[in-house]
Amino acid sequence: MLYWLVIGYLIKVSGRPSPFVSARTINRRGLPLHVVFGTSGIRGRVGEDVTAELALSVGRSLGSTVDSAVVGRDPRESGTVLADALSAGLRECGAEVCRLGLAATPTVARSVAWRDADAGVSVTASHNPPPDNGIKLWTPSGQAFDESRRRAVVERIEGDEYDLGEWDGIGHEQSWDGATDRHAAALVDGVDVDAATSVVVDVGNGVGGVTADALRRLGCDVETLNADPDGRFPGRPSEPTADHCRSLCAHVAATDADLGVAHDGDADRTMAVDETGDFLGGDELLALFAREAAGTGDRVAAPLNTSLAVDDALREVGATVERTRVGDVFVAEAAAADGVAFGGEPSGAWIWPDETLCPDGPLAACKLAGMVSRHGPLSAMVDGLGEYPIRRESVQVEDKAAVMDRVATAVEAAHSGVETTDGVRVAVDDGWFLIRASGTQPLVRVTAEARDAEGADDLFDRAMAFVQGAQ
Repeated sequence: MLYWLVIGYLIKVSGRPSPFVSARTINRRGLPLHVVFGTSGIRGRVGEDVTAELALSVGRSLGSTVDSAVVGRDPRESGTVLADALSAGLRECGAEVCRLGLAATPTVARSVAWRDADAGVSVTASHNPPPDNGIKLWTPSGQAFDESRRRAVVERIEGDEYDLGEWDGIGHEQSWDGATDRHAAALVDGVDVDAATSVVVDVGNGVGGVTADALRRLGCDVETLNADPDGRFPGRPSEPTADHCRSLCAHVAATDADLGVAHDGDADRTMAVDETGDFLGGDELLALFAREAAGTGDRVAAPLNTSLAVDDALREVGATVERTRVGDVFVAEAAAADGVAFGGEPSGAWIWPDETLCPDGPLAACKLAGMVSRHGPLSAMVDGLGEYPIRRESVQVEDKAAVMDRVATAVEAAHSGVETTDGVRVAVDDGWFLIRASGTQPLVRVTAEARDAEGADDLFDRAMAFVQGAQ
């Protein structure tokens, strides 16, 4: 028996809307169908959770409502089969398909508009390990499909209702090998590098080589690590964390490079290393990008768990933070509004809405090189942000939804102005705490931050007491 299972769990916490869209039905062949779109699309184990049949079904569903689509993939070998199946489903319903081949996710997202298409599809599992793969869907603005669009795709699959074309109505497929070059050109047009800057780019065996190309065109001295696309990710694990980027840190420290940057497998994420070899925290990078992008009266979109460093950095330039639910899709939705100059998430997703609403890792890398060329050493910029003690811990629970319901009730009774958009967040004069259920594990995560260690400890203890009292 074939099971279609796309990973994700339906979350019901404190009455919040679920970030997942799910359907279960029986298709024409009598096979059980369970489709779950997370906020970052479909993602799971190849051959178990993600199959060619699933990709075909998504292609048919999308092709039933659009006339054209672009399709690209990261270097995972399974992506060849999945991209073929997606294209077949799209064309079977009459849609024209433009195949990009290996392409960064932001390249795919930008290409929707460049090719005057109706939608884009990235076959990628982003920063997940090699056995996984997935599907991300994009609109012409570069924004990921929102919940209503994801739900519409699922409902067509649920009803097994596709607008299959007649024998003479099959869509055509063409290839475009110019997408990456067009992306590099757009980066050069959108970024200024004022002086010769030396950058080490850790591509992570993914599809982010466009970064090195663009930086060289901008006049930078560029050295690459793990530059050969390889879906096994032999150089390092795909997610660009401090632990995974030790080789990059050591290399930058041992050379006269001005900075290092690292991507995940599909290059929608970028993290950074300063000239001394220190890995920058996501909040620090968010604060630097936000302060550079925003001016008086502007807003910056960032999730609820963002550091006070961002608020303080923006205060210096007369801008403010608009906090969103955790997830780059929600940041992008907020960034699409007027007056929002930038959106970012500490995980490494950075959005400049005037360029694209897709997190664009290569754009972030080029922007950072430009900042270093104008303002001097990255380490000095980080030092100027100050220190913000933060405490984090995860608590294992049996029923996270029930625990969060009780936490919300207790916190709202004890505090005014409680934010319940995504978990339970309380802001005080010099700090905040956030209690939030994990999206994928039986955990409740507790985070507290203040401008001094004593304040952070006090807020963390207060938040932990609410969780312990709710179990």
